[in-house]
Amino acid sequence: MSVRIFDKPEIQDFLKVVSGLDKQGGSPRMKEITHRLLSDLFKAIDDLDITPDEYWAGIAWLNEIGAAGQAGLISPGLGLDHFLDERLDAIDEELGIKNGTPRTIEGPLYVAGAPVAHGFARLDDGTDTEGHTLIMHGTVRDADGTPLPGATVEVWHCDTRGFYSHFDPTGRQAPFNMRRTIITDEKGCYRFRSIVPKGYGVPPGSPTEQLLSALGRHGQRPAHIHFFISADGHRKLTTQINIAGDPLVNDDFAYATRDGLVPALVERTDEASIKANGLEEPFAEIVFDIDLTALVNGVDNQVNLQRKRAAA
Repeated sequence: MSVRIFDKPEIQDFLKVVSGLDKQGGSPRMKEITHRLLSDLFKAIDDLDITPDEYWAGIAWLNEIGAAGQAGLISPGLGLDHFLDERLDAIDEELGIKNGTPRTIEGPLYVAGAPVAHGFARLDDGTDTEGHTLIMHGTVRDADGTPLPGATVEVWHCDTRGFYSHFDPTGRQAPFNMRRTIITDEKGCYRFRSIVPKGYGVPPGSPTEQLLSALGRHGQRPAHIHFFISADGHRKLTTQINIAGDPLVNDDFAYATRDGLVPALVERTDEASIKANGLEEPFAEIVFDIDLTALVNGVDNQVNLQRKRAAA
């Protein structure tokens, strides 16, 4: 159809009214954002000839995504989380900041309050008998490459079924299984023992999967391990590594894969390595050093203070 009403003065005036721009009270920033988003939506309805049926199907889907608690899942699936990271990278470039370790998306499954360990931690509780032992370690350094003793390394990942503790629909995992906070030792090193996680997909039949299917896309993630890393005088880094060799490393529905975040996974079968790590059988090893960046004029200009996270 050729009908277009977006540019009519009465529609433009209406957008200002709906966004509260004709009122004194409220938040100017909220008004600005609402006016822009509504304007873009009104124009899209006009340009694409979106029908009432299509519009209300979208509203029904939004209700479903909210009821399922999957807004934090579809956000990376639609590339929004990755776009935010790209903008932060561009801001850093403009400020002349070089990130030795790339940032990437957090995902929706962090839980605050994981047990604290110093230098070394055992993440898994040994109940996932399908797991292959993993030893992962590295050094946290500043932008000049100097090790940072006392840095905080929060780490979390899923089990071999693709489930995270606190979000496991089977209820089989104990609280904080495969979640720890590790304080780096006097050499700035962290080390942990766990199991090699597996990749997973969005819940079958979920509103997230429904949208991805409509887009001709899958909802699968490669195996990965999440990190928050922080230290006094430095910006907090949100990142995750993918497990090298996973077939989906470069086909992640959440677009979290970035150069520098796929460290090698080395299988250790020699007796010396096995004994040196206090084990009795072969294991996988990942070495992942982490470089932080200094505060910007005394402030962490990338920290997210508003995100509501589950506190166990």
